[in-house]
Amino acid sequence: MSDEAIIKRLKVVVKEHGGQLGLAGAIGVDQGFISKVINKKQDISYYLIRKLCFQLKYSPEWLILGTGEKMINKPESAKLITEIQMMRTEVDILQARMRAYEIEMKELREQLHLGDKKAV
Repeated sequence: MSDEAIIKRLKVVVKEHGGQLGLAGAIGVDQGFISKVINKKQDISYYLIRKLCFQLKYSPEWLILGTGEKMINKPESAKLITEIQMMRTEVDILQARMRAYEIEMKELREQLHLGDKKAV
């Protein structure tokens, strides 16, 4: 997934909504937020993609990968978006667990290092 490619598609969405201000109003975000994403001053967020999918019915597949239909026209699309949300939650949980394991590993290394010093 290329951020550049997603930004290109985001620019299409902006144009379709009459500019950044029109898009911002349509999805309930600040125009500056959209401007920062387009100008690469802020990362493309799951939050923005979710709003475009839920509120404006753009296909997550098209937004993220550039494949498939641009708009969601199928009844199972709500299920797809829900699945994406669940996967994002799982990723967040896994990242939190990884941070906890990294902290635990650091503490174990420090204890091992202190034990080596006492043995000498």
